[in-house]
Amino acid sequence: MSQHPSDAPSVASLGVLTTANGNPVDNNQTSMTAGEYGPVLLQDFHLIDKIAHFDRERIPERVVHAKGAGAHGYFEVTKDISHLTCAKFLNKVGKRTPVFTRFSTVGGELGSADTARDPRGFSVKFYTEEGNWDMVGNNTPIFFIRDPIKFPDFIHTQKRNPQTHLPDPTMVWDFWSLVPESLHQVTILMSDRGIPDGFRHMHGYSSHSLKLVKEDGSYVYVKWHFRTEQGIKNILPEDAERLAGLDPNYATRDLFGAIERGDFPAWKVYVQVIEPEQALKYRFNPFDVTKVVSQKDFPLQEVGRMVLNRNPENYFAEVEQAAFCPSHMVPGIAPSPDRMLQGRLFSYADTHRHRLGANYHQIPINRPISGVANQQRDGAMAINGNGGSAPNYEPNSFGGPSQTNIVAHTHARNFFARGEIARHTYEVTDDDFAQVNALYNLFTEEQKDRLARVIAGGLSQTPVFIQKRQLKHFYRADKDYGRRVESALKAAGSKI
Repeated sequence: MSQHPSDAPSVASLGVLTTANGNPVDNNQTSMTAGEYGPVLLQDFHLIDKIAHFDRERIPERVVHAKGAGAHGYFEVTKDISHLTCAKFLNKVGKRTPVFTRFSTVGGELGSADTARDPRGFSVKFYTEEGNWDMVGNNTPIFFIRDPIKFPDFIHTQKRNPQTHLPDPTMVWDFWSLVPESLHQVTILMSDRGIPDGFRHMHGYSSHSLKLVKEDGSYVYVKWHFRTEQGIKNILPEDAERLAGLDPNYATRDLFGAIERGDFPAWKVYVQVIEPEQALKYRFNPFDVTKVVSQKDFPLQEVGRMVLNRNPENYFAEVEQAAFCPSHMVPGIAPSPDRMLQGRLFSYADTHRHRLGANYHQIPINRPISGVANQQRDGAMAINGNGGSAPNYEPNSFGGPSQTNIVAHTHARNFFARGEIARHTYEVTDDDFAQVNALYNLFTEEQKDRLARVIAGGLSQTPVFIQKRQLKHFYRADKDYGRRVESALKAAGSKI
C-alpha cells in the first residue's frame, strides 16, 4: 500500500520514517513474522517500540481544569504603571511580551462538554525578560471557598460519587449548605452568567489580590482584570444541553476557528490598586476571595491589551503540557496574604511535578525565554544539558550562577506578619451575604426566575434536610431570593 495514495492531496515529504533511535523503517504496514502464517517475533523492535509507546501516550489529566484550549499571542502595555512596579515587562508603553493563554472548565474530566455549568479557568503565561509570570485565574472575580484546607473536599463534591461513580447533587449541595460563604459564587454559577458562550466572550480575573513591588521594595495590592473586547455572551441552559450533545467541544472549536480565520480575540487589561493602609482599614478582609473589592472604591486602571493570534501546532505539546503556577512570579510581582492564593502557590507546582515530572519547566511551552540558571540537577527527563560540568552546589569556589542580593524586588519590604500561630477561623457574618444581595438585585425578574429554576433542578434531588439548610442561606441573602427558590423547589416536586 502506498503511503501517499494517488487520490490524496499532494504533501511535502518530511523525509524517511525512522524508529525512536533513528533507524530507517523499511515497512510500517506489516509486522515481522516467522513465515507467512507464523507468530509475530519479539525481535521486531519497530512493532514493540511503537506499541509500547502507544501504551504510554496518556499522562495523568489535571485533577481540576482538565478540559481546555489554548493559544499564543502577546500582551502590549498601553498605559504606564512603572510608578507602581519595577517589573520590566510593564516599564514602557508599547512594549510587547509573548503570552500563552489556556482556558478551561474546572470540574469536568478531559472528555467533558465545554458547555457545562462551571466556572472557567483563565490562565496567562507571560514570557518576560525576567522569567515567566503565570496569571492563574478564572472567569469570575471570586471563588466558593476562602481557605485552602477545604479545597480537596470541595473538588471531591464536584467530581463523582465514590460508590455510584455518578455526579451527585447531594454531595454538591450538602457541601455548599455547610459552607455558606460559597453562596456568592453559587449565585453567579447558577445565574445566566454560569455558562459562557465559548472562551472568547468572557472576562478573566486574578481573583486573588497580588502585590506590585517597586524598586525600593514598597508595594501596593492589585487585582487583575482581563475584559473581553468581543463582548460578554452566555448560553441559556437548554442551548448548553443541546450543544453538549451535538458539539461537546464547542468552545475549543470556536477559539481555534476564530484564530485560524484571523479573527483574533483580545482583552483589555486593568488593575484595581489598593494601598496597604487602605487594605487594613477596608470594611471587610480584602484578601477574602469569596468577595469582590468594589470598583467604586478602587476604580479600574488600564494597563494593557492581550491579543491571541496563533493556534498551537500540537495540542499535547503546547496545551496539555502547559504548566501554570501562581508561584511563578517575576521581580515586581509578589503574593498577598490571601489564604487560597497561599495554598495554590504550593499546590499548582506540585501538581505539575506529579503530572509532568520534576523537570516540567524544561518542556518548551514552559521554558522561560530569559533562560534558567541554578543548581537543580537530574530527575526524569532532564533534557537541557543538566548543567553540564558546572558545580551542582552553591556557594562554591568554581563559578556558576549566584544570588543577586536584591531582596525587595520579589519580596516587598515592610510587610509584617503578626499574631498568634493558630487556626484562625473565619466567622460567617452578614458581610458574606451582602454582596449576594447586591448581585441578585442586578438581575431582571426573568433572570431571577431562571436562577431559581436552575437551583431547584439540582437542589430538589437532595434530601429535604439539605434543601431546608440551603434555603436559609437564600433567605438570609434576600427574602425574595429565598421565596423564589422555595417556590421553584415545590414546582420541581420537593416535599419541603
